[in-house]
Amino acid sequence: MSEEQPHANLAVPAFKTEKDPVTQTQNGQSSVWRFGGSDKAAKASTVTLRGVIYMLFDNCSKDVNKTILPLGHGDPSVYPCFRTCIEAEDAVVDVLRSGKGNSYGPGAGILPARRAVADYMNRDLPHKLTPEDIFLTAGCNQGIEIVFESLARPNANILLPRPGFPHYDARAAYSGLEVRKFDLLPEKEWEIDLEGIEAIADEKTVAMVVINPNNPCGNVYSHDHLKKVAETARKLGIMVISDEVYDRTIFGDNPFVPMGKFASIVPVLTLAGISKGWVVPGWKIGWIALNDPEGVFETTKVLQSIKQNLDVTPDPATIIQAALPAILEKADKNFFAKKNKILKHNVDLVCDRLKDIPCVVCPKKPESCTYLLTKLELSLMDNIKDDIDFCVKLAREENLVFLPGDALGLKNWMRITIGVEAHMLEDALERLKGFCTRHAKKTETETESLQALKLSDNNLEM
Repeated sequence: MSEEQPHANLAVPAFKTEKDPVTQTQNGQSSVWRFGGSDKAAKASTVTLRGVIYMLFDNCSKDVNKTILPLGHGDPSVYPCFRTCIEAEDAVVDVLRSGKGNSYGPGAGILPARRAVADYMNRDLPHKLTPEDIFLTAGCNQGIEIVFESLARPNANILLPRPGFPHYDARAAYSGLEVRKFDLLPEKEWEIDLEGIEAIADEKTVAMVVINPNNPCGNVYSHDHLKKVAETARKLGIMVISDEVYDRTIFGDNPFVPMGKFASIVPVLTLAGISKGWVVPGWKIGWIALNDPEGVFETTKVLQSIKQNLDVTPDPATIIQAALPAILEKADKNFFAKKNKILKHNVDLVCDRLKDIPCVVCPKKPESCTYLLTKLELSLMDNIKDDIDFCVKLAREENLVFLPGDALGLKNWMRITIGVEAHMLEDALERLKGFCTRHAKKTETETESLQALKLSDNNLEM
């Protein structure tokens, strides 16, 4: 096996064993240094996916003599079959050669890019956006950070989905927002538990987060369900934060419906970008869109707070901002269709192979995103305590990394990344099948046969 770190593309830090703190003095003098590291991010960092992924990679072994298959995190961009379209690359190259992307930009983003995003979103919206409703961010994750910082105030709480995207939990912890979880219901194709939302909300609740298309469940919400979500939020007096970064990654039959369609019912703050649709997460360009025909965000000073937070945070690269109009205007439908066809093929491949692995079940095929959620039937297995134990032992024995559902708030489930090359999935499922066969509970007949075989072997040795 190569000496190169198999997960180097995850920017794994060289962690060192913590040592007991020692008081440092200046050149042996009595005076001490008066600075020290802050622990503000300590709580937030414990709920990120990276820590779980790093831990699983650390449990892989060269002694297994198999290449590590990293199917716990999602970054299709590293695989040639998911390379972005030439139109997007040309847009960046043209700006680079023109020299028009070398300057600083305003905090909200350059005007041509904001106008292009408004035009792009307005194709599906009854209440049209203007450039002033759009704020560019360094990816969708920075959009989450800006919005949460803008909403944070003493004793405020926010409603997040379970299962969900852990970066929301991390940013809520960092911003001092209390997190309250509502369930997504697997028996109803991962619809939002609206009664549960009403039960956990109170006068301190400021917003609820909807992820559509949904990461990690892979479902796409219907028009009727989203309208009910909007009506519930209005009843509670809270805004809806709609994460729509996977709007171009749909391979099922349900059409995508933007939450902004219901802005006449409730103010909607949309988070989106090109990282998933165009498969360019490293370009770090996203946006916040305010769907608010009644001007609620302005009267509640949310708009003002977003602008203030943008003024004290880094801007997305001007070169990518300047390329954004051409990227959005020249979006190649054939590119999206090809990408989504590969993902659909991978889903079908995994679900077909799982039929031969009884202890790992996919209750519903995903129709969007780049993940597949499976339920672990631990009652069929020996010496496996839970999903974390399953994934740790799988990494140790097979050099195969899947994400335990516990990291997403779904105990005894497991997430498989499908945004990889098909041959990797075929290899992974062979390893998974072997692992599950070794750890399967033996039937009474099998146990008796093994005991008889052992007795036979002992008699031959005598």
